[in-house]
Amino acid sequence: MSRIGKNPITIPSGVTVDLADGIITVKGKLGELKQEYSNIDIKVEEEEGVVTLERPSEKAEFKAKHGLYRALIANMIGGVSEGYTKSLELVGVGYRASNQGQKLDMALGFSHNIVMDIAPEVKVETVTEKGKNPIVKLTSHDKQLVGQVAAKIRSFRKPEPYKGKGIKFVGEQIRRKAGKSA
Repeated sequence: MSRIGKNPITIPSGVTVDLADGIITVKGKLGELKQEYSNIDIKVEEEEGVVTLERPSEKAEFKAKHGLYRALIANMIGGVSEGYTKSLELVGVGYRASNQGQKLDMALGFSHNIVMDIAPEVKVETVTEKGKNPIVKLTSHDKQLVGQVAAKIRSFRKPEPYKGKGIKFVGEQIRRKAGKSA
C-alpha cells in the first residue's frame, strides 16, 4: 500500500480541501465530505492544488495507513467533483423494481415485496424495459455509501450459480455450475 500512498492527488478546479485538527473537509459541486485522520500517524499537506501524504517511519502500520488515507482522500475528491454510480440488474422471472422518491420496492420471488428506504444522500433510479431485466441505478458523491447500499440490495437475493438468478452488478460475471449430470 505504500506505493499508492506516495502518489500525489491533484485537486480539480471547483474543489476545495481544508485540513484542520485531524479532519479533512472536501467541498465540491456535488456536496461536502469529511474524514477524520490521525495527525500523529500520517502527515497531510495541501499546496498549489496537490495533496501529498507522508508517513513518519517504515513500520507496517504506517505503510498501511499511508495507502488507506490516500485512497480515502482521492475517493472524496473524485466524489464531490464527478460522483459515483453503481448499477444492479435483477435477473429472474417476475423480478421487478420500482421507486417512489427514496423508497425502493422490489419483487424478488418472495411471498411479499421488499421495500427499502434509501439514504437521502443516494439518488435511486429504476429502469424497466420490455424484454430486458430491470436495473436499479444508485448515484451519490460518497463512494463508500453507494457501495454499502448496493451490497445491502444485492444481499436480498444473491445470484445463484445454476441458473444465474438473483441481483447482480451490471457487467458482473457469475460463475456457473453444470448441475445434475443424467
